[in-house]
Amino acid sequence: MKGVLHNQFSGLKPFSGALLAVSLLLSSCDSTPRERQEAAREAGHKLDTVARTATHKLARIGKGAATYNANNRARRARPLDPRQELAMEAKLMGPYSGQINALTPQDLPAAYGQLVRETRTQRTSWTDRDWDYARAVYQRLNDQLKQIRMDMPARDEVRVRARQAEFVALQAGHAAKGIDAATRQQPK
Repeated sequence: MKGVLHNQFSGLKPFSGALLAVSLLLSSCDSTPRERQEAAREAGHKLDTVARTATHKLARIGKGAATYNANNRARRARPLDPRQELAMEAKLMGPYSGQINALTPQDLPAAYGQLVRETRTQRTSWTDRDWDYARAVYQRLNDQLKQIRMDMPARDEVRVRARQAEFVALQAGHAAKGIDAATRQQPK
């Protein structure tokens, strides 16, 4: 918890330093009203600078995220090539390739494990479009899970949910990198 609070409030260091300077000057018995006024003016200027910088950074991140989202929408609007989809399924699913619609409750946890292992291995070289194809394979597995979930033991369903969470986390990491790259391309 301490680390989380530190991270959230670390941007306030210039602010807290300015407040400390003002409070020391205001509480000092030897300072004149003019000196205290000047210290308050300087602290206010520092606060304004910090606020402007934070506002500018947030605007750049917002523009980067908007650019990334617009590019994603445009790319996803194009239909996937069925041959490419089958090729990605073969890469990711190994022995389960071509059998997704026939997987049983006993097979499904291992199939999700195969998908996640291969995603972890191959993701560093993937483009956004490769992720689209991987997501399509993942969606087909999820569709099969919906069909047979009622026949799956709870311990296996928990294993499947853990694999789903890992796949989504890997995908989110890729999206975060994409947003970061789009933000870096924004003018400073």
